[in-house]
Amino acid sequence: MRNAVKIKSFPNGIALYLNAELPFDKLLEEIGYKFSDARNFFGSATMALSIEGRPLTDMEELQILDSIRENSDLNIICIVGRDETVNKNYLRALAQTEEVKPPDEGEGQFFKGDLKNRETLETKNSIVILGDIYPGSTVISEKNIIILGALRGKAYAGGNGRDGAFVAAFEMEPERIKIGDFKYKSDTRQSKWGIRPKVRPKIAYVKNDRIIFETLTKDLLNTF
Repeated sequence: MRNAVKIKSFPNGIALYLNAELPFDKLLEEIGYKFSDARNFFGSATMALSIEGRPLTDMEELQILDSIRENSDLNIICIVGRDETVNKNYLRALAQTEEVKPPDEGEGQFFKGDLKNRETLETKNSIVILGDIYPGSTVISEKNIIILGALRGKAYAGGNGRDGAFVAAFEMEPERIKIGDFKYKSDTRQSKWGIRPKVRPKIAYVKNDRIIFETLTKDLLNTF
C-alpha cells in the first residue's frame, strides 16, 4: 500500500500517481490517509489537481475530490490533464486567481469540459469551469461563476437576486452577461480568427447599477 498513491507537486498544483492494479476502493482509502497525514503540510492552499497512472470515470474523479476535501483543507479548483498547452493557460489563470473560490464553503462545485452547440449548464451553487463557453452556450448560477478558460457565450450569475455575485474568466468576450437584475450585451461581432489582444483574466460585477469589467486582481477579489 505504501506506493499505491504518490503525491508530487508542480507549479500551482499537485499530481496524484495511482497504482493501476489496486482496486479503486483501496486506492480511495489510501488517498484519504495520505492527505490526512499531510494536512498541516498542504494547509489551505488553492491548487489544480492532476491524476495519473490509470483511467478514471467522472464518478471516480469526484470520489477522489471528495476524499481530498474531507481529509485536508486544500481548495482543489480544477482537474488538469496531459494537454500541456491547455494546462499552461489554465494554470496561469489559476496563479492569478488563486484567491478565487466559491464564498459558501462546501457548496461550490466544478465542471470540467467545454460548453458548445448551444449547451446550457445550470446550478444553484457557485461553479468553477475548467473549459470554454462557446458562442450560443450558457452557464447559469444562483451564485458566482469562475471560468478558467474563455467566456464567449452567455453567463448568468446571482440568479436568485443575490447581491455581490460576479463572473470571472480567463478570457472575457461574452455575448451576454446577467448579474442579478443587471444585464450586459456585447455590441461587437466576435471573430474566431481575429488577432486578440494580450489575454488578462477579468471579472464582471455590478457597481453603481451597471455591470463593469475589471482586470482580475487579488486586491479586487478581497472586496467581495
